[in-house]
Amino acid sequence: MNVLSLFSGCGGMDIGFEGGFVCLRRSINTQIHPDWIKEDMGEYVRVVETGFHTVFANDIRPDAKAAWVSYFERRIDNAEKIYRLESIVDLVKQAKNGESVFPCNVDVVTGGFPCQDFSIAGKRKGFNSEKSHTGGKLDADEPSVESRGQLYMWMRDVITITKPAIFIAENVKGLTNLDDVKEIIEHDFANAANGGYLVIPARVLHAADYGVPQSRERVIFFGFKKNSLNTKAMEALISQIIPTEYDPYPPITHAYHTKAEMLYTPVTCREAFSGLTEPSLSDDPSQKKYSKAKYMGRHCQGQTEIRLDDIGPTIRSEHHGNIEYRRLSYEHGGQHTEELRMGLNERRLTVRECARIQTFPDDYQFILPAREGFTSVSSSDAYKIIGNAVPCVLAYNIAKHLSERWEMYFGEE
Repeated sequence: MNVLSLFSGCGGMDIGFEGGFVCLRRSINTQIHPDWIKEDMGEYVRVVETGFHTVFANDIRPDAKAAWVSYFERRIDNAEKIYRLESIVDLVKQAKNGESVFPCNVDVVTGGFPCQDFSIAGKRKGFNSEKSHTGGKLDADEPSVESRGQLYMWMRDVITITKPAIFIAENVKGLTNLDDVKEIIEHDFANAANGGYLVIPARVLHAADYGVPQSRERVIFFGFKKNSLNTKAMEALISQIIPTEYDPYPPITHAYHTKAEMLYTPVTCREAFSGLTEPSLSDDPSQKKYSKAKYMGRHCQGQTEIRLDDIGPTIRSEHHGNIEYRRLSYEHGGQHTEELRMGLNERRLTVRECARIQTFPDDYQFILPAREGFTSVSSSDAYKIIGNAVPCVLAYNIAKHLSERWEMYFGEE
């Protein structure tokens, strides 16, 4: 099943949709999903492939493409060529002008359309974003369909052009708190291909409920191509209460919000950091690098220390001294007293520690030198693209759940 990936960034969603990556054993609940493990590596496991295959990826960040290609060129043929470094607006315009832009036979479209204009951490301009589709400031004062806050409309155009059986769109939870933005987006997505899509009411998923050691909430939109669904699936999906077996949202696997016998306890930062040495002792470029921004006081963002026996904070996509601390000094209220007694210094999270919290595999290298055709990726760049990503394990839960129900939705009755 072919996947067209939009707003791909460094590929957290794509890694999850491909499967076959390495993650913590505790991130996969084998009581609920006993057949999800392909290779047992002790504390870590390699998950099985999903049956999805990435055939197109797109983003406007050169550093994201450099990192994405560096990882996927070992796994996907022509990785460099299938990642398009252009604005989705420009790609859609090219396609509408008759150019061959998007591949044929697309089964799934995924995309985490830009979230800065909906995030509680931003100015919350929403649809009235002052930013353009390329990240610069809009020339006009009036809201524009080419603004960053309306790029989901261009994702809808890609859906109309490629006509996938299903699409999955992702954004921040803050979107659901802005007037009727969620309902407007659901309505607009449903109008793709002249009203050809059934859009399921969007739901907020918390990453810690799926084995991700992070407090991260994302709203997920699912849309199904009406004339691809079989009769039973259509009847189930338009029901006021969707039967469990047809629900496209994956069941929770970890007891962060809900306690149940089959659920694993949440994965902690201590587990996520297992095996990592201090930066000065590491050979991993992503573990050696961390923000040197000075402590600014608890009234500022990113000045707290992570709790090792709990989930981590939301990994944010900016790097201006707002990366949380791995440990604080006694002077600044540090609680990791055993580590401080060992003489370990105050420091912020490393790039690798942020990646571990986002459940990226360790064979993904984020800090890269420039090479022909690709920009370099600095530690500052790495923090940003990691923070922009969908956690791989969360994406895997979404993808594997869908692949296991594909025939139920689209097969012959």
